[in-house]
Amino acid sequence: MGYNKTLRITLSTDQKLVLASANPGKIKELQQMLGGLGFTIVPQTSLGIPDIEETGLSFVENSILKARNAALLSKLPAVADDSGLEVDFLKGAPGIYSARFAGPEATDATNREKLLTLMRDVPAEQRGARYQTVIVYMRHADDPTPLICQGTWEGSIAFEERGDGGFGYDSIFEVSDTNCRAAELDKQTKNKLSHRGKAIANLLLQLQNH
Repeated sequence: MGYNKTLRITLSTDQKLVLASANPGKIKELQQMLGGLGFTIVPQTSLGIPDIEETGLSFVENSILKARNAALLSKLPAVADDSGLEVDFLKGAPGIYSARFAGPEATDATNREKLLTLMRDVPAEQRGARYQTVIVYMRHADDPTPLICQGTWEGSIAFEERGDGGFGYDSIFEVSDTNCRAAELDKQTKNKLSHRGKAIANLLLQLQNH
């Protein structure tokens, strides 16, 4: 989805854009896909900006919190995304808690292990899932009309891990209509199909149009 149809944004090749993330995998993907914007992408970690507590109850709320925090502390435009995995059998969990599904000290590996354990006896036809991403662009911390874009990637939870690319749940996320895990896709294919790729494509379109 895209909001703010009348938003006016001027791009310049030397304008910096703060990326509100400390996740190395996410930073790498976003930098690759945002390269066409004409901004110089600066991860907030390089500016000493700490993560803000994600107290929102939705991907939209958390994205806005993160973008506003980065814009406030950097005095620059900021972009943030909040992403997660929704599993039908678990009524949408882990959702906004995907990064800390296995607890406060969770890692990608422990999150995948917990999910596979919960899904161990679930038949294939009940393992539907999808990745969700919401990306927010804010011109400044007090921006009353942030640009909000969403992307969805349909798939299912595999019975075992496969592939060594990507991050998060990619090695157990089987992409719909394929026999591939997200972790097995090359970067170009993944960026075209993925939830984050779709959200960023929407963001690029909105920025170029307005």
